[in-house]
Amino acid sequence: MLPAAAAPRVRRRDDVRVPNPFTHRQSATCVPSTLSTTSPASNPPRDPESPTSNRGWASWVSPQGCVAHHVLDEIAASFGIIGHLAPCHCNGRVPCVLFTFSGKFYNCRYGPKIEKLNEVVTTGVLKNLENFLLKCLVAVLSYGPMPKHVAFIMDGNRRYAKFRSIQQGTGHRVGFSALISNLVRCNDMGVKYVTVYAFSIDNFKRDPSEVQFLMELMEEKINELLNNQSVIYKMNCKINFWGNLDLLCEPVRLAAQQVMASTAGNTGLVFSVCMPYNSTSEIVNAVNEVCAERREVLQRDHAGRCNGQAANNGMHSEISVADLDCHMYSAGCPEPDIVIRTSGETRLSNFLLWQTTYSHLQNPDTLWPEFSFRHLIWAILQYQRVYPYLVQSRKLAKKQL
Repeated sequence: MLPAAAAPRVRRRDDVRVPNPFTHRQSATCVPSTLSTTSPASNPPRDPESPTSNRGWASWVSPQGCVAHHVLDEIAASFGIIGHLAPCHCNGRVPCVLFTFSGKFYNCRYGPKIEKLNEVVTTGVLKNLENFLLKCLVAVLSYGPMPKHVAFIMDGNRRYAKFRSIQQGTGHRVGFSALISNLVRCNDMGVKYVTVYAFSIDNFKRDPSEVQFLMELMEEKINELLNNQSVIYKMNCKINFWGNLDLLCEPVRLAAQQVMASTAGNTGLVFSVCMPYNSTSEIVNAVNEVCAERREVLQRDHAGRCNGQAANNGMHSEISVADLDCHMYSAGCPEPDIVIRTSGETRLSNFLLWQTTYSHLQNPDTLWPEFSFRHLIWAILQYQRVYPYLVQSRKLAKKQL
């Protein structure tokens, strides 16, 4: 009589030896144990190189990442996955492995080849460490006076493209990525208002092909802001456009108006884009609006006197600073605490001349596409250093008024 076959040993997670990813150049992936619902007998092992080997299996793409063993369980548990690190010799590629409690493993599909596993692991660890240090740095900065309003003159996009011998338009695209990155950092640090000088009225004097490219780029990026998945949408930003929008081509103007209307009720960071803009035009526009308002009041007052009604003697004929403030594009926003112009230029180029009397000016030599978080941190540190002087200057100005 033949002895009864021994029951198959169930291979548990604890039985799997996990190699050290820093010493083994073997691929590894998190293996879920709840994806295979069929028995091993009905699914014999398949050739991993066969293009049809995955037919009939669950259509899923495993997140291929290499993590330290001591954090694997926490990550897997957060996704409701029970798994382990499965080492295998597959010429550097990362397989997605399904396993059942029968102790057999089946290769489902392979991912891209990883040449240096230790570099992948190190990059992920350093990225997490970087984010942690940035949060600590922001927490330390918050103990000092933080700016409420930061303004940027984004200068150096064309020079960036020229120095790197790339297409001129590429510099503007990289500059837009830098803008989004710095906008997110400002939001993380609690800055409530961010204003950028995107396009000057004087830029219309440039080469027509360059102006046309910039208009198309503006339309493209503004339409991206309308996308519900954009970073700005997730931050609940309110977007304003300051300038003479009538000078823009119709598609760009309509897109800008649509963005302002769709974000008017947002309560997050206020993001103001100056395009097409210069301060001279803003001041002239404010004076014209005040004069038109006064003219309308005087006409109503004259009509009232003709009808025997009392004249409105409460209206002053002089135009005050407060009157102009109410008709500026920036009405309702505080004055900028910091104005940062990249590329080392020390002039404002007709940007917010009315609002920046007591702002702290920063002129880093860095070109705008290269302006990063460390440059922003340095600008805030410089602002905190001169903050007492700025406060005193503003108090003296209010007393004189």
